[in-house]
Amino acid sequence: MAKIDAFFKLMNEQGASDLHLVAGQPPALRLHGDIERVRYNVLSNDDLRGLLYEITPEEKIKVFEETGDVDFGYEIPGLARYRANYFMQKYGIAAVFREIPSDILTAEQLGLPPVISKLADLPRGLVLVTGPTGSGKSTTLAAIIDQANRTRKDHIITVEDPIEFVHKSQGCIVNHREVGTHTKTFSSALKGALREDPDIILVGELRDLETISLAVEAASTGHLVFGTLHTSSAPKTVDRIIEVFPSSEQEQIRSTLSDGLRAVVAQVLFKRVDKKGRCAAMEVMVATPAVRNLVRESKTHQLPSMIQTGKQYGMQLLDDAIMQLYEKGWISPDEAYAKANTKSLFRPFLKKPPADFTDA
Repeated sequence: MAKIDAFFKLMNEQGASDLHLVAGQPPALRLHGDIERVRYNVLSNDDLRGLLYEITPEEKIKVFEETGDVDFGYEIPGLARYRANYFMQKYGIAAVFREIPSDILTAEQLGLPPVISKLADLPRGLVLVTGPTGSGKSTTLAAIIDQANRTRKDHIITVEDPIEFVHKSQGCIVNHREVGTHTKTFSSALKGALREDPDIILVGELRDLETISLAVEAASTGHLVFGTLHTSSAPKTVDRIIEVFPSSEQEQIRSTLSDGLRAVVAQVLFKRVDKKGRCAAMEVMVATPAVRNLVRESKTHQLPSMIQTGKQYGMQLLDDAIMQLYEKGWISPDEAYAKANTKSLFRPFLKKPPADFTDA
């Protein structure tokens, strides 16, 4: 057993989402959204490097020492998987580990809107799950892939950096590929995937023009493609996809995207105030013919009103989802205000005026 495993066991026992190890500081855990110090000695740079290198593959050590950054996955059988990120900072080495639970929760267990489960049944198209880092995108996607794995008889390929949730083949054959280990890039893995008889492709991150282009193409040629972006709303997600392309290609990609898009789920994670834990608020846009028409005609500014009137299709605006959580007493007015898109909706609930200049 590696020495660092004791921290992972503590993390698991406490219910922490992340472990922070920084040279010159004691360890810390992120518990229910807040950073909490662990009662432990300050970690020296040399001691921390020794702890970290004990569990690091040799090729990853080489990458880290050449670049100052590296990502990889680490697993303790019977406990959990961890997404590791090492980086250099002013006082030496540092690392953050995100726990990826061994058990994959269903959409129902996560309390996700019923329409989320239905995304696993789509025959083809592009589904995007978006939100800031740490908003639970991977957990939502894992629930959808798990649903497909249990109910379909298909071939699922996941491409991630690193692999997070591990799905054991059930009704489907599931192949996991890790960027940097099993393939060089997301785009090269996507090119390969199209020759590997896939039905469902999960792309961990749509991070560049080539990857986005291949994902849209795969969705428009009969595959069901899931991907993530760091955008805060469904309309901004559509704009982001299109703006990645050169202006000369944007009209064509707008048309292709409008045909292939099936849904956009934008989510934000909140700390619960009624009990320990966190909960997600979700904006859901289903690509109805009317929504596709707005995308095709470059009228994304009209999408929020289309979402507002599309409740019968399972659509909802992020601010409405946040309001529901607030009215249930699950989240604080301050956090609701801070994470809302239209802040004026939540300003009346604040006990004191906002401390920033981002009011809208």
